[in-house]
Amino acid sequence: MTEAPRDPARRRGAGKHAAPRRRNRSRPPPPGRHRWPALAVVLLAAFMDLVDVTIVNVALPRIHDDLGGSRSAGQWVVAGYALAFALTLVTGGRLGDIAGRQKIFLIGVLGFTAASAAAGAAVSPGMLVAARVAQGVFGGIMVPQVMSVITTQFPVGRARTTALSLSGLVLGLATVSGPLLGGLLTSVDAFGLGWRLVFYVNVPVGLIALAGGALWLRESRSEQPARLDLPGVFLLAAASLLLLGPLLQGRELHWPWWLLAALAMSLPVTALFVRHERRRERSGGSPLVPPRLFGERSFTRGTVLSTALNSSTTCYYLALTWALQSGLGWSPLRLGLTLLAWPLGIACTGQFTNWYGHRAARLFVGVGSSVMIPGLLGLVFALHWHGTGLRSADIVPWLFLSGIGMGMIAPVLPHVTLRNVPAALAGAASGVLNSANQMGAAMGAAVTATIFFAGAPVSPADHLRAAERTLLYSFAILAVTAGVSLVPRYRRRR
Repeated sequence: MTEAPRDPARRRGAGKHAAPRRRNRSRPPPPGRHRWPALAVVLLAAFMDLVDVTIVNVALPRIHDDLGGSRSAGQWVVAGYALAFALTLVTGGRLGDIAGRQKIFLIGVLGFTAASAAAGAAVSPGMLVAARVAQGVFGGIMVPQVMSVITTQFPVGRARTTALSLSGLVLGLATVSGPLLGGLLTSVDAFGLGWRLVFYVNVPVGLIALAGGALWLRESRSEQPARLDLPGVFLLAAASLLLLGPLLQGRELHWPWWLLAALAMSLPVTALFVRHERRRERSGGSPLVPPRLFGERSFTRGTVLSTALNSSTTCYYLALTWALQSGLGWSPLRLGLTLLAWPLGIACTGQFTNWYGHRAARLFVGVGSSVMIPGLLGLVFALHWHGTGLRSADIVPWLFLSGIGMGMIAPVLPHVTLRNVPAALAGAASGVLNSANQMGAAMGAAVTATIFFAGAPVSPADHLRAAERTLLYSFAILAVTAGVSLVPRYRRRR
């Protein structure tokens, strides 16, 4: 009789303690109560940040006329932002995992808004460059929280796929909307602010995102407490600077020996960073970039494809800007309105991709790349056939077709890349992916400048020929992407 109560007690103890622990480990994170408003807030902030990557380009001549300084200072207005952004993306994602994603997001939005106000009030080139670097730092803290919010507040399934599709669509539109918005704001010259409006426009947008983040974002952090990997941050920053610095400044400085040496040093420093991260993971520490992320083939392949496609998109945009604005003398507003065909094409395929993209994501990437190829070749043909008599109507159809292809890629590629990443690594994975995208953009800018200016174009016809030659680089990237995405499917079917 003394044995009888033991089994029920053991069962009651197991029911109270063991079973719930097993369910908690396998249960996905609960969805946030205000997850859709929270998604709108983080996408608004990310849109503001990514637009600032390119919006300043069309205003650089007026900035130079107003503030003076060397052409090198103008280059650093762009490069300082890109470098700071790329260097803090992985760290920003990790900080969200450790300190809380809502808290880090709000800090990033507040800092970005204040830096934008400082850039608009700049009275010297040095002050403007410093403000742009601050924008990049706080942008790198803010943007990684987008994917973290999606992976922690949206359960796996249709809801997460829809959120990822909306994210890809919005961020894709942000990438190509910068020139149009910059041309509009610079041409309007509201209140006599001129180019300063390009930066001041971020202030009201940032305040809206700040209020929405405080109201609707749910605080979350990694279940496993971790410390920030400071040696990893230092090594990653060093490797990135050694790689991106020469790529961004090499052409302007005519590739001196010390820049080439810095570029060569980026390889051993990167190897040292990888070794440090592996050792830290083996010892039970918290690496900045967990090596086990790259054990997922989908994450590794998706990151490589994202890097290459960002390189191709940057080449596409820069080659057209230099050929049409510098070569043919098009105004920033005319160029921006012409390039609007691209995001319109993206918008046309957004809903279709949202419906079916999650079922065959890799196929959509391959087909989208294949659609972009004739759009690119048609653009090259238009530049060659019409020459200096080129009109906007001659290239708008090809830009629109390319946008349709990009609309099939941009919403689903993050899904392909992050679909197998556990929620505990969401911040780190988002930071790695976004940082790789910025690296791709920087590499694309360097390759584009090297090819475009190889023949020292002077006349308008020279600029058009340089653009035709440069766009072949984008063609090569798209052809490889289409092949990598489509061929494995046929092998699997066989």
